[in-house]
Amino acid sequence: MSDETRPDAGGARTAAVIPAAGRGVRLGPGAPKALRALNGTPMLIHAVRAMAASRSVSLVVVVAPPDGAPEVKALLADHSLPERTDFVVVPGGDSRQESVKLGIDALPPGIDIVLVHDAARPLVPVDTVDAVIEAVRDGAPAVVPALPLADTVKEVVPTTDGSPEPVVATPSRARLRAVQTPQGFDHATLVRAHETVSEDVTDDASMVEKLGLQVVLVPGHEEAFKVTRPLDLVLAEAVLARRRANDGF
Repeated sequence: MSDETRPDAGGARTAAVIPAAGRGVRLGPGAPKALRALNGTPMLIHAVRAMAASRSVSLVVVVAPPDGAPEVKALLADHSLPERTDFVVVPGGDSRQESVKLGIDALPPGIDIVLVHDAARPLVPVDTVDAVIEAVRDGAPAVVPALPLADTVKEVVPTTDGSPEPVVATPSRARLRAVQTPQGFDHATLVRAHETVSEDVTDDASMVEKLGLQVVLVPGHEEAFKVTRPLDLVLAEAVLARRRANDGF
């Protein structure tokens, strides 16, 4: 695909990195979580299609299990994906942070915006993806889709023996958000974060925060939930069934 035919020709070029190297132990034994079937199709394929659904995304880099890159390449080849988007598979590392770094390292020159998306969030709507991209285009170094919390949250002293955990605080729910993906970044900022921050973090936006830069939120979507438990698979199947009914296929 030439630069002239890419959706972002003449503007900011966007790539998505999907770390899919985890085992997904909370879903039980079997295939890695990203390769579990959802409505007969691996979750990873749903996640790749969700990123490629945005006309702004010209490249999707899938970070496979360290020894599973050939399998993931074959998986992508076996499923219908948008022709306007390029796809690359690279082997991942021992941690999510290392895997994302390997995905970033695989990006070609000329990429201005990078999305980092969980393979376990297969149903994120394209409007959410586009909102993240637009906020980065507007100048934010890091953008996170997020939702207000429905539940009250307690801070506790964790226990490891199953005994009751003492509550130490009840944060104000109005000031808290549950973050989702894709998280969007200025390419140079994300590279600097991964080169600078060595602490173990749970998301890439936290690394940008540690650089002292402002992270901003855009509205997330209830269908961008993370599939981590068997019950989540049931919910995801229900969402897909509703989409099929609404779309007529």
